[in-house]
Amino acid sequence: MKKAWIALENGLVLQGRSVGAEGEKGGDLVFNTAMSGYHEILTDPSYAGQVVIMTYPLIGNYGVADEDSESPRGWAEAFVMREMSTVASNFRANSTLIDWLKRNGIVAIDGVDTRRLTRQVREGGTLRCVVSTIDGDSASLLAKAKRMPSTDNRDLTVGVSCSKPYTWTRGYEDSYPDLIPALPPNSRLRCVAYDFGAKHNILRSLVHCGFDVTVVPNHTSASDVLGMDPDCIFLSNGPGDPAAVKPAIHAISDLVAKKPIFGICLGHQILSIVFGSQTKKMPFGHHGANHPVRDLLTGRVEITSQNHSYAVEVATMPKDVEVTHINLNDQTVEGMRHKQLPVFSVQYHPEAAPGPMDSAHLFVRFRDQVLGKQSSQFAMR
Repeated sequence: MKKAWIALENGLVLQGRSVGAEGEKGGDLVFNTAMSGYHEILTDPSYAGQVVIMTYPLIGNYGVADEDSESPRGWAEAFVMREMSTVASNFRANSTLIDWLKRNGIVAIDGVDTRRLTRQVREGGTLRCVVSTIDGDSASLLAKAKRMPSTDNRDLTVGVSCSKPYTWTRGYEDSYPDLIPALPPNSRLRCVAYDFGAKHNILRSLVHCGFDVTVVPNHTSASDVLGMDPDCIFLSNGPGDPAAVKPAIHAISDLVAKKPIFGICLGHQILSIVFGSQTKKMPFGHHGANHPVRDLLTGRVEITSQNHSYAVEVATMPKDVEVTHINLNDQTVEGMRHKQLPVFSVQYHPEAAPGPMDSAHLFVRFRDQVLGKQSSQFAMR
């Protein structure tokens, strides 16, 4: 295979093999600790602007199944692995990972020390990098890495959101475990979902749980949303710096007192900003499918899927907002709710794609909140 190189802005340059599209891409370097789910990770719009290291040493062994896509295309700027399998051992697979990466134009490298790269990020904080199949000169690569834009102060939702409203009607695929009690067909609720980079399984979860979902672009005004006469509003995940998503912050400020709202990931951060909190960039973020979170409302500990580089600063949260979830690794805020308004949010991904599925009940909590009844999920179990 052809050679490829990865260069970090701190001066580290490693040579490996090109196992994706040819070219050169870069951005913030992050590591993901999931052992599987690479296809969902690559098609998650929240990874726009980021180069992803997989810490698990063997990636690609079950190929790529189209059914598992979380959006119509790949979004990671580049993909870094210790070893990529060129054989897909999975009856569901439509192609190998290497073929999928080439078709989707994602530059990828394997044959490099991913443990070393991960330690660089853990010890040095977020680093910009470049991955190239066309330039092997260390000095040139280092200069390019230093010029790569970070996610700071960038509204990356502009590049990943839909361009016009549309209706989403699909529920879970047949192969997906049914963990959420469905609502009877005659009791469905109208939900407007802001698309900041929404994953398909979030929309599937909403539909399965009883919502008729209209997806709207990131810049949609509050008056346009209210004109749709929804029962509730959902704020999706998405990439980039939450403080830079100005149109959405302005719109949600007009909506929080008017409709029940549930936010996930970037949606959680936007809601926190609307209520007066501040966000900050984390040293190396949370990216993986094995993050323990305690639900302070129930006492339960759930293993969660996460992908975020920014977090809400707990010291800046106002008194009318209550922290509902904390990360048990670093005690960062993982969820909050307003004490008077029917508004709550979580930092992680309860839609579980990739898994685990411990937190799927949050969609029931949202549904019960919209229906105006106390969710059984709030009860101590």
